Amino acid sequence: MGELQRTGTDGAEDRALLVAVEFAARRAPLPPTAILAREAARIAAEGEAGELSAASSHLDLDSSLIEFRELVTSAGAEIAGEIIQRRPKPDPATLIGSGKVEELAGLAASTEASVILFDHDLTPTQLRNLEDRLPCRVLDRTQLILDIFARHARTREGQLQVELAQLEYMLPRLAGRGKSMSQLGGGIGTRGPGETQLETDRRKIQRRILQVKSDLEAVRRVRGQQRQRRESVPVPTVALVGYTNAGKSTLFNALTKAGVLESARMFATLDPKLKAIQLPSRRKVLLSDTVGFIRNLPHTLVTSFRATLEEVQKAEVLLHVRDASSPTREEQKAEVEKVLGELGVLNKRRLEVMNKVDLLPDEERAELAASGAILTSGKAGLGIDPLLARVDAELTADPIIEQAFIIPQAKGEVLAALGAGAVLRDRKFIGNTVRMTVAGPASLLGRYREFRVDARTGRMSGSGGDSQAFDPLDPEPGHR
Repeated sequence: MGELQRTGTDGAEDRALLVAVEFAARRAPLPPTAILAREAARIAAEGEAGELSAASSHLDLDSSLIEFRELVTSAGAEIAGEIIQRRPKPDPATLIGSGKVEELAGLAASTEASVILFDHDLTPTQLRNLEDRLPCRVLDRTQLILDIFARHARTREGQLQVELAQLEYMLPRLAGRGKSMSQLGGGIGTRGPGETQLETDRRKIQRRILQVKSDLEAVRRVRGQQRQRRESVPVPTVALVGYTNAGKSTLFNALTKAGVLESARMFATLDPKLKAIQLPSRRKVLLSDTVGFIRNLPHTLVTSFRATLEEVQKAEVLLHVRDASSPTREEQKAEVEKVLGELGVLNKRRLEVMNKVDLLPDEERAELAASGAILTSGKAGLGIDPLLARVDAELTADPIIEQAFIIPQAKGEVLAALGAGAVLRDRKFIGNTVRMTVAGPASLLGRYREFRVDARTGRMSGSGGDSQAFDPLDPEPGHR
């Protein structure tokens, strides 16, 4: 589907010409009466406000172009040149208009570009017309992102998800893609009406899509079975989400010491990583590192990566990791929340983690701290303990409770389990027993209910009487 050509693993032969288009719709002319009515307000406010609006539009285009360059670099291409056009609306035939297409053809020839990349999605008609009139390959934004995903897919699941997205993107764009697509099959036994090559290719792609979906469904079932086994033991999941290149994998390594790939390139993480970590309360949680989001993330990718993104849907708490040093961090936040909305998880508890604060000046860092944000730097190892404490406070599954126990010293395995999984508040040795008060997960403390001390009688719960009626962990008090 027109992927970028490379040599080796990281080298690239492609010279890419970048095309960025900004559409600013022209306003319809106002009637004379409306012009007179608004003239005074325009004189008072239009100057400064108009300048701010124009600056904001220019900033949006600049930030989009910076991000587009990063995408091209992540795809392994060399930037040969750039062209920017502002139009009131897209040209239905070529997106940029016939005059700009001629200019683009000349620039591609002079820079010896091997591929032209559009920071915009092209319709099948636009893509076909541009390929007919330009001297090299043409790729749009979605094709570029799909190429980067294909480059970084390592596991079988990731490769299947990328292939599905590529096939679904390719299917409506087959018509006119080369003469071979529109000629009848030939050869002995094939003469007659037959079917066009286009129909054959479309049928093959549809058959492959069904096969890939079936394979992915099998992967999803296996992942669901693994999740059910995890859920049988009450270990909650916390998922890292955020814009691509916000530092999620670096922060994941700082929290887990897992050593997963850290890269400044976009979409370095495609396959979810799960790692158990221990919180200050001694509770264990599973931390999940997920694929990053981006502006105008192709919908085919969201649907294709459904199995991967289920980790986000099943998580109890989401950590929205944001690049505090990015000048467009508010726009990035809006894009992430847009994708979270598509996944139906906006109602989940979310903690905003301002990452990369080591790149901020002291004044800006102090302002963020005063706002109550969680400040971290995965690279410098800053803010890890406060972040874990906030996660601990947000979790509601398997709550932390405090309980007193009287345990025979001979029960070394019970003492070891409580010492490893709970926080010791108080401990006294009385004869051959240990009286201890601990704070820990209800699931852990509930395993040793026979050694619990009743708050009213001061005796172990299993020692008789009606102490069982005061069991804080028993879902049906008095009916064990």
